[in-house]
Order: sequence, then structure tokens, then C-alpha cells
Amino acid sequence: MSVFVAVAAQTLLHLPLGKIPSLKNYLTELPVGMRLWGCYVLAHESYLKQEYEKSLGIIETCLTLTTKTYPITMIYLNLMGAMDAMNLRKEDIAKKYFMDAWLMAKPDSLIEGIGEHHGLLQGLIETCIRNDYPEDYQKIIQITYQFSYGWRRIHNPATDENIADNLTTMEFTIAMLANRGWTNTEIASHLNITVRTVKQHLSSIFNKLNICNRRQLQIYMLK
Repeated sequence: MSVFVAVAAQTLLHLPLGKIPSLKNYLTELPVGMRLWGCYVLAHESYLKQEYEKSLGIIETCLTLTTKTYPITMIYLNLMGAMDAMNLRKEDIAKKYFMDAWLMAKPDSLIEGIGEHHGLLQGLIETCIRNDYPEDYQKIIQITYQFSYGWRRIHNPATDENIADNLTTMEFTIAMLANRGWTNTEIASHLNITVRTVKQHLSSIFNKLNICNRRQLQIYMLK
């Protein structure tokens, strides 16, 4: 359990904890439900290394082999699958993972995890639920802002790096997509907005961050 907590803190919070034993060697020592959390952490670790196929493989294996339902853990696993699929440009698969998470989260209002993953979901929240579930969407956006505030308070002092913290959720989403190589037209189609609106958001992003182009965005969005 100590190894799990340490690896989770290092992976999810980016806390500099030094050399830690591999979590893979200890998964079988955890209760079944906690093993799924361990797999989520391992998948997130691969995601941060940009090993999206490997991360998605971990998610698919976990969800396929699990015989019992662990709602919160499965919500997070599906959100991770959606993140991987988005970075692999597999939008249909990403939407399915996201909707699986959403349909499991909505009945019991287990939406905190969705808000926590907002920026990494790269527009899936806006695309999948903004129009059909407007009240829930607004709640998720509020959770996102609250989570981001707490995240910055932990992350910035611990790593001595600053995170872009003055962007709206839509601006953050567009900035992430732009850094993933999406064109303005692709972003507009994905988010169901006009190309002109995308350009306006990018202009606002550049002004807030005091930069001039997409290349400079990497300093803030992909570090």
C-alpha cells in the first residue's frame, strides 16, 4: 500500500519523491478494487510518457477482465481510456469511453472525476454532454475550476513550475487541442463551434499568456 500511495503521488501529483519500486510488482498484494486503482495509476504513468497505446491497452485489459462493478474506479479508468483515444486521434472510441464513464457517473452524481480530467479530455465534455445535460455541464465546469485552484496550490510549490491558470475551461481545451496538432477547422468541428470562434479563443489565449504562436504554447500546455 505504501508503494501504491507513493507511485500515485509521484504520477498524479508530480511530486518529486525520488526512486520508488515498480508498482507492477505489488499489484497482486492489493485488494481487487485497489488493483484497479493501481492499473489506473500505471495507465496514467504511460500516458505521461506519451505511450498512449500502452496506456489504452492497460485500460482495455482491466475493464475486460473485471467481473465486479467498482463504479468510481471504473469511471476513472474509462476517462483514462478516453484521454488515450483522443491523443491517438480515435475520436469515436474516445467518445465511447467518455460516455461509459458519464452514464456510470450521472445516476449517483459521481461527476468529480470528470471535472478533474477536464483539460485532458480535450473537449469531450463539451462535445458529449454540454447540450444534452446543460445543468450537469455547469456543475462539472465549477468542479474543474475548484480542482484547478487546488491543483496549482500543490503543484507549483512542489515542482517550482507555474501552470497556466488564467485560461477559461474552453480556452484550456482549445490550447490543448492546438498543441496536439489539431487545425482550427478540426477544433471547430470537434467542439461544434465556428472557425472564427476558435481563432478568437486562440487570440485570447496568446494575449493572456503573452505569447505569439502555437509553438510557444508548449511551454505552458505540454510541459
